[in-house]
Amino acid sequence: MSASPEGQHREVLRLAVPAFLALVAEPIFLLVDSAIVGRLGVAPLAGLGVASAVLLTAANVFVFLAYGTTSVVARQLGAGSRSGAVTAGIDGTWLAVLLGAVTSALVALFARDLAGLFGASAAALDQAATYLRVSALGLPGMLVVLATTGVLRGLQDTRTPLVVSVAGFTTNGLLSLWFVHGLGWGIAGSAWGTVIAQTGMALALGAMLAREAARTAVTLRAHPGRVLAAARGGVPLLVRTLALRAVLLVTTWVAAGLGDVPLAAYQVTSTVWSFLTFALDAVAIAAQAVTGRWLGAGELAAARSATRMMVRWGVLGGVVLGIGLLLVRPWVGGWFTPDEAVQAAIAGGLVVVALGQPLSGFVFVVDGVLIGAGDGRWLAGAMSATLLAYLPVVLLVHAGGDWLLDDGSTRGQVNAVTWLWLAFTVFMSVRGTLMWMRVRTDRWMVAGAVR
Repeated sequence: MSASPEGQHREVLRLAVPAFLALVAEPIFLLVDSAIVGRLGVAPLAGLGVASAVLLTAANVFVFLAYGTTSVVARQLGAGSRSGAVTAGIDGTWLAVLLGAVTSALVALFARDLAGLFGASAAALDQAATYLRVSALGLPGMLVVLATTGVLRGLQDTRTPLVVSVAGFTTNGLLSLWFVHGLGWGIAGSAWGTVIAQTGMALALGAMLAREAARTAVTLRAHPGRVLAAARGGVPLLVRTLALRAVLLVTTWVAAGLGDVPLAAYQVTSTVWSFLTFALDAVAIAAQAVTGRWLGAGELAAARSATRMMVRWGVLGGVVLGIGLLLVRPWVGGWFTPDEAVQAAIAGGLVVVALGQPLSGFVFVVDGVLIGAGDGRWLAGAMSATLLAYLPVVLLVHAGGDWLLDDGSTRGQVNAVTWLWLAFTVFMSVRGTLMWMRVRTDRWMVAGAVR
């Protein structure tokens, strides 16, 4: 791994390009799912918005299985211990199996209660509960995919997750279309497509990890002590993720309180935002792997210079994506729903989403750098503080809902969605400020195989 600027550019590109394609594959097929379900009507699309928020929370609250594993594995690799890297990955995968089984049972058992927390209409609630009961079966697979993807990224391999992601999400889209509209299963068909695809992806990536274990003569058996240590090590990132998910959940809750049209529009605009997030996260994924490896090898100057380069790339990527979204914005709503009121609300919200992309590019890259550095405790504290700053802002939109929607017009619904996204931009601004204050110091750079 060369420390020259040219070498760093090549290394980051080698990791980021496949990561970009893999990350973009997921939101593309989430967009496909939204379009498939959206043709069933406003209530199913609104229900999908609520169910997606619950399901993504249940899975992504454990994103430390990917992020934390990438950091630990990359540090071990940088320190010259590939067997130690693979062992750490196996521990994280066993932890994913255990957490997935427990989470799956809880989501299936309390599906309607969880969906009901958002205050959606009765019709949307019925749709959301149906989706959740089925899709809960795929949660173990989702968590195993997170953990094994983190292992491969830490081993500087982002191509294998790309191949598996494209195959899995293509299968998901085709199955959802067949089940929903071909067999007439409704929203449950979309959930079954997700379950089958995620389980298949988990089996494929698990096979890749088993092959790495065989190459390095590492056992696949679970070691309770090491699995427990992996769980303890993931606590700071868990706190960070819980605070982030709380931000997304309370935003969805406010959208649900504004009515089915704003909620349906928020489902689409948040899916578009997620698509752009995944695109920008490609550099952040490379940042996790590169930063962990440089610090594991004791190359602090290289870690700093790579960080500056990747931040520039992230901001530039945000500018490009924002301009692109503004150009296609007038037509996006029609891709998801025939309802003109929902289309108008989508168009209004997307203006704010587009303008916030350069900020997002900065935030996501620095977040990836700090995760790669193992700076989990600071990230946990910063995200918790950002959540506390965001709550009064988003609750102000909730309190002003009646004023925004007082005439029941389409214009009022557009304004409601626009103000909701403006509030979310405040959250990103506070988060970005704290990230800048941290990354400009040297306190996050700790060298060695273990932080």
